Amino acid sequence: MPENFYEQEKHLEQGLTGESLGRYTSKTFLLMFLGLLVTFGVAVFFSTTRAGLMTFYNAVTYIPAFHLILLIAQLAVAIGMTAAIHKITPATATVFFFLYSALTGVTFTFYFIVFELPSLILVFAATALYFGGMALFGYFTNIDLSRMRAILLGGLIFLILANLLMMFIPGLEMVDQVICTIGVVIFLAYTAYDVQKIRAFYQAYQGDAAMLKKASVFSALQLYLDFVNLFVYLLRIFGKRRN
Repeated sequence: MPENFYEQEKHLEQGLTGESLGRYTSKTFLLMFLGLLVTFGVAVFFSTTRAGLMTFYNAVTYIPAFHLILLIAQLAVAIGMTAAIHKITPATATVFFFLYSALTGVTFTFYFIVFELPSLILVFAATALYFGGMALFGYFTNIDLSRMRAILLGGLIFLILANLLMMFIPGLEMVDQVICTIGVVIFLAYTAYDVQKIRAFYQAYQGDAAMLKKASVFSALQLYLDFVNLFVYLLRIFGKRRN
């Protein structure tokens, strides 16, 4: 007996991997969530425990340009993973992802020390709400968001240059608020864009199970960066600093 229409559609969606788009997307989001868990876990350890605080204080005090070294390490891991995505195994890509998450957790220690805990919790909740809404939009919309790529890239370059200028021109609080607002808009748009890219990767690598897994890790990294940057910009706008 021939399969009915719905069974045919199901098999077509599962393709050669035997895994539906919905399940593939869920696994990607789960990996992103685990990365966030690592980041916030590391930040909590270094900002609230005696051993963590002492280690962090000594690193900041006795290691020259600690902030710069940390930034370079993060960039090296992210760029290395992206550049070698076709050569490394899915397991190695996952290790790169969690290593980046841990390094970001060390960076987030600054925020956990500077800002009050209730403020951090409220901003995290707001970030999750906004991120979730845009993720749903990106997943269900029929609009081709790939046309936004040039605009989003231009916005990202603007944010990088603006934040670099802010490092050398202190006292521009009003400008900082404007930059942060633009940052929130940019990364909300990036969230929808990157969620839609999951579907594109799923369709492109149906015949290559290993590459499909690595694409999932890469997508998780992109979504992780969207969430983290959205959180930071919202924190800079609404966060309440400790006395």
